[in-house]
Amino acid sequence: MSTDSSNEPNRIQAVKNGFEIIEAVSDLGECGVKELADYMDLPKSTVHVYLKTLEETEYVINRDGTYRLGFRFLNVGGRIRHDNSYYQAGRNELDDLAQTTGEVATLGCGEGGYRVMLYWTEPPDAIFNNVPTGEYTRMHWTALGKAILAQKSTDELQEILNRRGLPRATERTITDRDALLDEIESVRKTGYAVENEERVRGVKSVAVPVVSDDQTTPAAISVAGPKHNFDQDRIEEELLPALQNTANVIELKTKHY
Repeated sequence: MSTDSSNEPNRIQAVKNGFEIIEAVSDLGECGVKELADYMDLPKSTVHVYLKTLEETEYVINRDGTYRLGFRFLNVGGRIRHDNSYYQAGRNELDDLAQTTGEVATLGCGEGGYRVMLYWTEPPDAIFNNVPTGEYTRMHWTALGKAILAQKSTDELQEILNRRGLPRATERTITDRDALLDEIESVRKTGYAVENEERVRGVKSVAVPVVSDDQTTPAAISVAGPKHNFDQDRIEEELLPALQNTANVIELKTKHY
């Protein structure tokens, strides 16, 4: 974390530093000053000043020298999600989709070159890895992300790949740019994306785009579960019709939010 803003005109470096501190506390879950200073390779005095400032705003909570993020972040994030038309239009439809298919149903959008999890829901017997709402993850790891990428122009897609790269999550992750571009083109032609153990071993997912009048924030929905539940016949005969019907309803409902 740099404290030199001389090469960044019209930027407030202290604000950037503060958010880097917040991200680090989030990574650690909870931590003391020394632990955080070691994690960020910063002087304890610097870390302490930032933590005390964040504590005064109640965005960081101090319990006997152990710091964690405060629920004020949930208040802000909850308001953002509540005002999102995809969430408003899609949450009940996703609940129905999960019950109909017996699999986890998810809704995500793209922001900053990442897939953002807006909502997920599961029937009682579904298996999921309990990702938190609001989670940011790499687009190319997930069916949601690939369905979102397929809605981008070629220039936008290339810019995302240049910024975020293609890091590996499992041995099945696509890490070759040409291979990913070929897959995105396939998604555009077929209308759906598949995630086949590319983020989590044993998990498969199918996603379709959700198209609205607001193309600045493309979205997608998916169903996910154990790989053995997602053979091609079931995908084509059951899951895709259910997904496409749900996406159509959400697209219509977004026009009223």
